[in-house]
Amino acid sequence: MEQQSDTKAVAGVAARIRDAIDSVIEGKPDVVSTAVTVLFAEGHLLIEDVPGVGKTLLSKALARSIDSTVRRIQFTPDLLPSDVTGVSVFNQDTRQFEFRPGGIFANIVVGDEINRASPKTQSALLECMEERQVTVDGNTWQLESPFMVVATQNPIEMEGTYALPEAQRDRFMARVSMGYPVIAAEIEMLQSHGSRNPLDDLEPVTDAAEIRKVIAMVQGIHVSPAVRHYAVSLSTATRNTPDLVLGASPRATLHLVRAAKAYAAVHGRDHVLPDDVLGLARPVLAHRLLPSVEASMSGRSTGAILDSVVHSVPVPDPDA
Repeated sequence: MEQQSDTKAVAGVAARIRDAIDSVIEGKPDVVSTAVTVLFAEGHLLIEDVPGVGKTLLSKALARSIDSTVRRIQFTPDLLPSDVTGVSVFNQDTRQFEFRPGGIFANIVVGDEINRASPKTQSALLECMEERQVTVDGNTWQLESPFMVVATQNPIEMEGTYALPEAQRDRFMARVSMGYPVIAAEIEMLQSHGSRNPLDDLEPVTDAAEIRKVIAMVQGIHVSPAVRHYAVSLSTATRNTPDLVLGASPRATLHLVRAAKAYAAVHGRDHVLPDDVLGLARPVLAHRLLPSVEASMSGRSTGAILDSVVHSVPVPDPDA
């Protein structure tokens, strides 16, 4: 009974955040739902699409809906790793080195156009995103919970971009694409965005303390052995297909299950269904995979390959 009330509380918080973001981003309920799921699963979100479709607006709306510390890092070719993590500076008065925190020290970090920075600077995020800590000059600082990186990037074929390293992509729990809005949503956008910035009216609907409670509740969601086996089978299938030279890592499997637990809680359930895992397979796994040369030459996208692999794995009976 207590578990049921917990999931209802999680669903209520999720609904408030979704409604707040929907007041800014029109016509993208699936993208907004995935963003909230990743937040509750203690993951990081990568938003990829062409310029001008609302990537930064989504990330800022998510950050503003939570009363917590927020920092924005504008990734540029001249950005240094120390700008992200921080740097030790010698204080002439005390004759000691003092640590000055970088942009990563916040609950919600908005990394705008992350793939316009050099791979060296991108790699400064690796320890932060995986271990939630920063090490500079031999000293380690813990990052406060909740901690989420919401990064935007343009497609790699766009001018002035660098490919994200495989290890960096693997740190992101999910990748979503905004896509162009439907006609009705774009007309509504012209009406609502023409005279004012909708972010100006967005008030926080929750805070960091409540998000920490929600994360703890999500961790208690039940995952049956059959569902765990199904998640591992999906990852194993990506490693065995000849169409992919890089399959899903064990971290990807862990992220898939954690995201499925958050998704179940967001929808008011205290257990994970196989359909939760199936529905999250593409946003959680696709960006981690690399197609083979033959598959690329035949014009098959990573998403299409993943879809065929996923559908080849039998879905367990949820009542089994």
